[in-house]
Amino acid sequence: MTTNNQFGPDGWTPALLDSLEGKTFLITGANTGAGFEASRILLSKGANVVMLNRNPNKSETAINKLKNEFGQTAKASYVLIDLADLVSIRQAANEVLAKVAKIDALICNGAIAQIATQQHTVDGFESQLGVNHYGHFLLCGLLFARIEASQGRIVVVASEGHKMGLRTIQFDDMNWDKNYHPNKVYSQSKLAQMMFAYELQDRIKAAGTGAKVYVCHPGASNTSLIRDSASFMTRISWSFMVKIGLAQTAEKGAYPEVMCATQGSLKERAYYGPTGLMNFGGPVGEGKLESFVLDKAVLTKLWAISEKETSFNWSI
Repeated sequence: MTTNNQFGPDGWTPALLDSLEGKTFLITGANTGAGFEASRILLSKGANVVMLNRNPNKSETAINKLKNEFGQTAKASYVLIDLADLVSIRQAANEVLAKVAKIDALICNGAIAQIATQQHTVDGFESQLGVNHYGHFLLCGLLFARIEASQGRIVVVASEGHKMGLRTIQFDDMNWDKNYHPNKVYSQSKLAQMMFAYELQDRIKAAGTGAKVYVCHPGASNTSLIRDSASFMTRISWSFMVKIGLAQTAEKGAYPEVMCATQGSLKERAYYGPTGLMNFGGPVGEGKLESFVLDKAVLTKLWAISEKETSFNWSI
């Protein structure tokens, strides 16, 4: 919880947005939840939004809903991607590069969470680490040159859950074959995303390029992130939080990622999100960035492993 907010007592809200005409935003996992609400906010300001989604039917439904709200000329489209499949990610990136001339921001919003029993991606990764970290690591790398060309941004949507596990990466068993625990594995996956972002910041700075990377979290937002794949008790606990009002709306959960994709005068070595009680909700601004997230030895080791596992070597 913070008391000083650069945007005032109400924090950042979409009221601070100017016109986004001519700007293009890519959002993973954008057909529901905070990703969908981020799309709504950006479209309301005239932006071009390209959703990167796994489900074509849900994507069509989402786009129809947006065009019914903003008009048939609203610039909303989608590209199919499965973040649990490296081949799918490469195909999606090729399609994006063929269709999208300029990327002002790539918002890494899509995620899975609290998978009750160990599952694996197509490529054999533990599912939460594979989707949340490896999938976005590869996607960002494949699109980085296009983002860099427009001096655009990468926005990593993390989670307060990154504080609730080991507070480092379990390098000797990254799939957690020996001690699988849904919460601790989710925590590691979100921590890995953050570490990727801060290591990328260092590499961009060393290379002297114009791209920027920001990290945020949505607080406790009422989205579909906690799904049937979560344990019964996790679903019950989450339902109780929603019922008693501890979880904010998906729209408010989208504010931090939209802010990081558009707002000037933000710090990169920072962590943004709701700053109210337990950071569940409240005014959006800068929160506390924990020191363990910036452990350089872990950052560089994770980067090297991520390149190896995704068979992709960044040019930066």
